[in-house]
Amino acid sequence: MRKNVSNAGEGCSCKAVFSLEKPFKGDVFFYYGLKNFHQNLRRYMDSRDDGQMVGRKTNLKNPSSYCSPFIRDQNGLPIAPCGAVANSIFNDTFTLFHHDSSGKSFKVPLLRRGITWYTDKNVKFRNPKVDNLTLAQVFQGTVKPLYWQRPVYELDQADPTNNGFINDDLIVWMREAAFPNFKKLYGVLYRADEHFTQGLPAGSYSIEINYNFPVQHFRGRKEVVLTTLTWFGGQNHFLPIAYLVTSSLILLIAVTLTVVWWKFGKNGKNMEE
Repeated sequence: MRKNVSNAGEGCSCKAVFSLEKPFKGDVFFYYGLKNFHQNLRRYMDSRDDGQMVGRKTNLKNPSSYCSPFIRDQNGLPIAPCGAVANSIFNDTFTLFHHDSSGKSFKVPLLRRGITWYTDKNVKFRNPKVDNLTLAQVFQGTVKPLYWQRPVYELDQADPTNNGFINDDLIVWMREAAFPNFKKLYGVLYRADEHFTQGLPAGSYSIEINYNFPVQHFRGRKEVVLTTLTWFGGQNHFLPIAYLVTSSLILLIAVTLTVVWWKFGKNGKNMEE
């Protein structure tokens, strides 16, 4: 269904069932992941207008040429936000449920705000000055990106303060990943709820997925990741492997140079003419 752009407004949902053999204690982080999606392609990374995203009204109506071909619609109206990065925003939505042993189901509450870097939220991304206008009036004369279902000023219909260029999901997506396989933060477990004060209990779970982001075109895959933090931080396989390989090479070179120095250069014998 999602291969055809004309079906973008129609609902498409699915359900995934899984279980946790052990409880996830403490803070739990919910990520979505993409595989074989190259956000690090240079032309893709440049296809944005940072002046527009910081709230400059001149850039709002006259986007940078870097956004081409996602700069104006077929009627010549400027796109906000423009560019390939914003146009391809990940827009699947998830609802997580816990099913206890008695058969009752509890919606797992996720905090969808506060998931961005502080500098991004408060420096790099700002809405245009509203003055006495509504956000919709400020964006009047612009159109939504081609593959979006709603305009930027209606991204979060449940929270009016989380709309426009300061929408958390938009900001998280606009920070491009360095590798083709990556994950981005979707939400954090709200532990004030009485059922989840200690974290996620062991048991049966299900995720209802509102499917909007097609991956067949680039032979990609999608995933959901639930993880916790330890005193040593979050799980990351790349960094420890990189550190171990680099440190091993440095140690090997250091040992080799020490042996060479001890055997040939300790007394400066080879320095004599």
